[in-house]
Amino acid sequence: MATYKTSDFRKGLKVQIDGEPYLMTEMNFVKPGKGNALYKCRLKNLIRGTVLQKTYKGGDTLESADVEEIDAQFLYRQVDTFVFMNTHSYDQYELTADQVDDAWKFLKEGMSCSMVLFNGNPITVTPPNHVELRVDFCEPGVRGDTATNVTKPCKVETGAEFLAPNFINEGDILRIDTRTGEYIERVRV
Repeated sequence: MATYKTSDFRKGLKVQIDGEPYLMTEMNFVKPGKGNALYKCRLKNLIRGTVLQKTYKGGDTLESADVEEIDAQFLYRQVDTFVFMNTHSYDQYELTADQVDDAWKFLKEGMSCSMVLFNGNPITVTPPNHVELRVDFCEPGVRGDTATNVTKPCKVETGAEFLAPNFINEGDILRIDTRTGEYIERVRV
């Protein structure tokens, strides 16, 4: 297993601590006037999502995590299980609702996603930055209500609800930002 020295520490590094994969989300180098240099790191657990603050001295090492990012296609949902397929090897992976987290709101059958594997097992999935979803239900807009930024909840084909402008109707296609869950625009068909 490869190791990283403190001189290799940087944001985005994937390391293994106590047998679990972590993503280094922040790294600050501190050189006090006396003694060793310090590396203050913020690490996010890739399995549980918890955040850990650790300080390392110059010369310390960390193991690299056996983490691989692959392209996957969302096949279908079966109650609380989401099934994906590796687009290169055609292997199928099942993720629980906890692993998928809020990404379920954006997943349509056949959609390409990015999946993270740890020791060959899937741990997280990330949908593309923008998705287009059809509105299945929304209340009709109130006529004459033309004030700016008037929004209403719209239920889309995945079963999720998003806030959209008052002029949106059932059957419209919305472009949604998956990072924030916000409406971007209505897609013209």
